[in-house]
Amino acid sequence: MYYPEELVEEVRMKNDIVDVISGYVKLQKKGASYFGLCPFHNEKSPSFSVSPGKQMYYCFGCGAGGNVFTFLQQYENYTFPEAVQNLAQRAGVNLPEIEYSEEVRKKENRRTKLLEVNKEAARYFYYQLRAPHGEKGYQYLKNRKLSDDTLKKFGLGYANKTSNDLVQYLKKKGYTDDLIQEAGLASFDERYGMHDKFWNRVMFPIQDINHRVIGFGGRVMGDGTPKYLNSPETPIFDKSRNLYGLNFARSSRKNQFILCEGYMDVITMHQAGFTQAVASLGTAFTPGQASLLKRYAQEVLLAYDSDGAGVKAALRAIGILREVGLTGKVINFEPCKDPDEFIKEKGTEAFQQRLDEAENSFFFEIRILQRDYDMKDPESKTRFYREIAKKLCDFPEEVERENYLQAIAEKYYISADQLRKLVVGFASQTGLMKPVERPKSGIQSKTKPEDGVKRTQRLLITWLTDRPSIYKQVKKYITVQDFTDPLYAKVAGRLFEDLDKGEVNPAGIISLFTDEEEQKTAAALFNTKLEALSGKAEEEKALHDIVLNMKKNSYEYYSKKLGADVDALNQVIEGKKALQELEKTHFSLD
Repeated sequence: MYYPEELVEEVRMKNDIVDVISGYVKLQKKGASYFGLCPFHNEKSPSFSVSPGKQMYYCFGCGAGGNVFTFLQQYENYTFPEAVQNLAQRAGVNLPEIEYSEEVRKKENRRTKLLEVNKEAARYFYYQLRAPHGEKGYQYLKNRKLSDDTLKKFGLGYANKTSNDLVQYLKKKGYTDDLIQEAGLASFDERYGMHDKFWNRVMFPIQDINHRVIGFGGRVMGDGTPKYLNSPETPIFDKSRNLYGLNFARSSRKNQFILCEGYMDVITMHQAGFTQAVASLGTAFTPGQASLLKRYAQEVLLAYDSDGAGVKAALRAIGILREVGLTGKVINFEPCKDPDEFIKEKGTEAFQQRLDEAENSFFFEIRILQRDYDMKDPESKTRFYREIAKKLCDFPEEVERENYLQAIAEKYYISADQLRKLVVGFASQTGLMKPVERPKSGIQSKTKPEDGVKRTQRLLITWLTDRPSIYKQVKKYITVQDFTDPLYAKVAGRLFEDLDKGEVNPAGIISLFTDEEEQKTAAALFNTKLEALSGKAEEEKALHDIVLNMKKNSYEYYSKKLGADVDALNQVIEGKKALQELEKTHFSLD
């Protein structure tokens, strides 16, 4: 759903960014801006700035930035329409009803009904746990050392021993048999008819990131099978794209997650203060779940069982985390089996120590790999080193690969040069990577030319935003076409339109983009760091150099396109003329 630009701007203007962000971050005024600790990465010195004038935020540490909509998208993981809706409600702005096609309307209505019936079922289970016939389930949870506050926070419940209590309750509430079945709450067969899917079980409601109940997990009371039973896949419940506890863990702001296997592990850790814990939903960890975690943090600590199955699960998860660009570490719980048992036997301080000592995932892989080789046998030892070399080839970045190579060489008593030869030899045979090319001098590779081109364009946009008065001089030489990056050109186009009207509205320009990454890029254009300049003469020369360099870059860009682009010829002719004038032009900041 995309709302009219005018309406989006009305919502934005009625939600002061300082007021909104102050509800999430402690801010202190310094000069014209407010500063605080960035909520999107760990830091000790405030680098997160909020500008009431620009109605924007920007972190000079991690680069997060945008307007009030972007902030909710990043912090709450809202889509752009969801952020607009949330802020409209906050400001009392009425939004138009969403117009769907008949097919989409039916689908959305069905999803809404499924969420409703799940919510009603969760409420039913919740009260059953606290009723006399739920005593067995309640005592089980209390024996697991869970407090009443924890039971309430996670909405834990109980499914009665009888086989159709929930079905009868939901039907009395007006829900149809087919909806109850589609939600995964009941089954039908010729012998028993409609009957509850869950009975004689402690119930764990599964919630999405917006705290909506999308499914259930049930732990049987007694020796029945299966021990744990989960809801089937439904239109609102995709096990591979959801994680238990993420609705709470995403707000922990610890820039890491603890990934475990069971509901009880998650609940016990949260109760002990480790609120970054999540668990996969009765299935193996998936790339979809890894991508979901990456939205909120860069590091994942694996808290799997210490048995053989847990080790295999950890090895598989490490590969998945690496594929999506997440850093993985492995927690050692020995002599205990899992996090739940460890916390209860050793306490929270010991648990925190294990988190602090979590093993690098690559070192963990190599340590487990070593179990298959006899290090006293030269032949077996050589095979082990070859396997290490193969694994080192998985690192595409030379610096990272070299760092691990040296660390592993020291750890397993092999010369770094010998291990490097194995790596290069193996890679050359298989074509997995190019051999490491060592520079002949200490000089690092120069910045790519396009990086300098973009920086010049960013600098000019920041200058124009901070000092709108220079626009009249700049526009004689710079046009929107001189911004060679499409996103930069879109920002510049609207900025020039605003400046022609005597306005500057960076936050409104960011609202032109609904994608979070594009909003972040656009925000950076208004927050490029300017060099400290002493005196008016230096500033005027700096501005002249920016305009001149930008025009040169534009001239070279369009010169390369001659013959392939008709419009390029006009840009080249105009550019050459502008460059000649700029050579003898002086910019004034009076």
